[in-house]
Amino acid sequence: MIAKKPATKNSETGRAALVRELAALLEETGLNEIEVEQNGMRIRVARGGATMAMPMPDPGAPVRTLPSAAPTPEAPATPHPGTVSSPMVGTVYISPQPGAAPFVKVGDEVKEGQTLLIVEAMKTMNPIPAPRSGKVIEIFVRDTQPVEFGEPLLVIG
Repeated sequence: MIAKKPATKNSETGRAALVRELAALLEETGLNEIEVEQNGMRIRVARGGATMAMPMPDPGAPVRTLPSAAPTPEAPATPHPGTVSSPMVGTVYISPQPGAAPFVKVGDEVKEGQTLLIVEAMKTMNPIPAPRSGKVIEIFVRDTQPVEFGEPLLVIG
């Protein structure tokens, strides 16, 4: 077993610099979370959650789990019954082409089947249709934002 050196002022400063760099990368890319493993240290930076730096566990040691971070402010804790979620991982586009008017805006009346936005996945543009008629109450995403499967996109009331 290799003994690890105790944390020093320089290693703490290096970790802080890495956390700042990862936070800037989150802003630049629009991602919600980044986790990096470097020199036996795992660092996870997430939007709306805590920033953590911890030593890598011994492979023979029991695994501990950490409580999940609080929900992001953009998404409600209890989804509205009219929430339209992303059916796939991809990039969301709110208009048919750059510079064009968005498919929908908050306050617009939509009809069932009407295109609300597009999610690009693997170079394929996938229109996201309205599952029902109603009024657009809230939009959680911005143009060219990466989205995850099941991530709330907007709410139709």
